[in-house]
Amino acid sequence: MKYALKVVTDKNTYDREYVLESGENIVVTPLQDETIQSIQATMSYHMEDEEVVFMNGYQTWTSCRELRKNERMRGVNHLPKFVVNQFSLDRYGDYHFIDYENEKGFSHGFSYCYFRKGERYRFFGSLDENPGYTVFHNDANTDTFTISRDCKDIHFTGDYHCFDLFYMEGNEDEVFDAYFKALGITPKTDKKICGYSSWYNRYQNISYQTISEDLLGAKKILREGDVFQIDDGWEPFIGDWLEPDKNKFPNGLKPMVDEIHENGYIAGLWLAPFVAEEKSEIYQKHRDWFFQVDGNPWKLGCNWSGFYALDIDHPEVKEYLTKVFDRVFNEWGIDLVKLDFLYGGAPFGTKDETRAARMIRGCKWIRELCKDKLILGCGVPLWPTFGLFEYSRVSCDVSLDWDDKPHMRIIHRERPSTKHAISTSLARRQLNGRAFLNDPDVFFLRDKNLNISTSVKDDLAKFDAFVGGVFMTSDNPNEYSDELIEDYNRYRSLMDAKNIRYDIGNHISIIYELDGIEYIEILF
Repeated sequence: MKYALKVVTDKNTYDREYVLESGENIVVTPLQDETIQSIQATMSYHMEDEEVVFMNGYQTWTSCRELRKNERMRGVNHLPKFVVNQFSLDRYGDYHFIDYENEKGFSHGFSYCYFRKGERYRFFGSLDENPGYTVFHNDANTDTFTISRDCKDIHFTGDYHCFDLFYMEGNEDEVFDAYFKALGITPKTDKKICGYSSWYNRYQNISYQTISEDLLGAKKILREGDVFQIDDGWEPFIGDWLEPDKNKFPNGLKPMVDEIHENGYIAGLWLAPFVAEEKSEIYQKHRDWFFQVDGNPWKLGCNWSGFYALDIDHPEVKEYLTKVFDRVFNEWGIDLVKLDFLYGGAPFGTKDETRAARMIRGCKWIRELCKDKLILGCGVPLWPTFGLFEYSRVSCDVSLDWDDKPHMRIIHRERPSTKHAISTSLARRQLNGRAFLNDPDVFFLRDKNLNISTSVKDDLAKFDAFVGGVFMTSDNPNEYSDELIEDYNRYRSLMDAKNIRYDIGNHISIIYELDGIEYIEILF
C-alpha cells in the first residue's frame, strides 16, 4: 500500500512517497524551523460493499459506530447558524476545527481507526499524539483515505515528528493487542467496579436527605467495596467546588462521606474541574481565569447557565484546583472522582503546543493531583487518558428513553441517547482492559421516571456487564422488589463472564463462558 505525504509550511512544500506495510510503524523524517500549515498522507483504499469502517470520535460522548461505505457522518452544519451560535452547539465536539462533508461515504475520526471485513481488521493507530491529533478521513466515493495532523500554525524550532503510525492486519485481538504493546500502555487497574450514581434519577435535585435515602436502599444490592457516587448537584454552581451547596448539605459533605464509608462503600464524587458556568462565583469574579479567544472567555456549551473553559496554565487556576482536590480527598475523604467535561481543558492549542499536547498535559496534571485516588474520566478525548485513568466513559450519556426527544436528535453527536451509548460502547469495546476499564454508562431496572421497555432494560444491564469494567445503576434501590433484586444479582454475575466474543449483525450476539459453561445472549 503506497501513500503520498505532503507537508505545507510557511516556507516550503514537501512531497514524498512511502510504502505502508503491515506491522510496520511509519516514522517521517522531521523538519525544522518552520510554521506548519498542513500535514497530510494520502492513499488509495477501496471499501468493499460488505466492509465497514470505524472512526473513533473526538471525545468520549461523540457518537461513533461502524459505518457502511454509503453511510453519512453528520455534523452541525445542517442547523441554522444562529441556533448553533446561541447554544454553542459546535463546541461540544470537533465542529469548530474539522470540516464535515455531511454527505454519504465520508467519515473521519481521531487517534485510531479500522476497516473490518468479517473478522479481518485493517487497523491504523497513532503512537504519539503530542505533535497533534492524528485525524483519519475516508472518502468511499473516490476510494481515498487520508491521514492528517491537527497542527495548523504550530511553529517549531527543532525536530518535528510528522507522523508515528502503527498499521496492522489481523483479527480483533491481534491488532488491538499489538497496538497497545507498541504504545507501551497497560491499564492502571484490572479491578472492575459496581455501584450507584445519583445522576439519572435525581439529576441536580439532590440533598443530604435524598442521598441518605438512596444510601439506605443501596444495602439491598451493593456489596462491600462497591462505589456509591454523589453526582452533579452537590455544588452551588459548576466551578465553585470548595464548599457544597449549604441548602442541600448544611453540614458539608464529610458527614455524608463518613456514612458511605460506614456502609463499606467507596465514596465517589462528580466534578468538572476544567470548566465553570456563568453563574459561578469564579466566573463572576475571575473572568481572567478563563481561556480567551478574541478577548472573550471560550464558551463550551449551553449546559447549566452556559459554561466556559478554564485556562489550565493560569497560576491562580492551578492553585485553585490544587486546593479543590486537596479538600476533596484529604478533608472530605473521597476515594473516587468522576471527572467530567474534561475536553474543556484544551479547546485550542498555541503556536508552541498543539491542542492534543495540551489535553495530554492536562490529563497528566489531573493524575498528579489525584495521586493514588481512582479516576473515572468523562467528556474527554480518549487517547490522552490511555494508561492514566483507571476508568473512562466510552460513550455519550444514556437517556431516560431510547433515543431522547425528537428535537434533540438533530443536534450534535455528543447528545444523550441510550441508542447511541450502546452502539458507541460496542464499537469501543476493545479499549476495555487495554487502555483502562470501560464505563458504558448506567443501566436501569426501575419503572418510575423512565420510558424504556422491560426488554431493553434487561438487555442494557446485560450489555453493560459484558462490554465494560464499570457496572452502575442510577435507580433508588429502596424501590426494588425482591424480583428486581434477583434480576440485579443475575446481571451482575455476568461481570465474571470469560472468553467473550461478539457477532454484530441485525442484533448483537454475545457468546461467553460462565462457570465453565458456554452461553449466548442475543441483545437489542
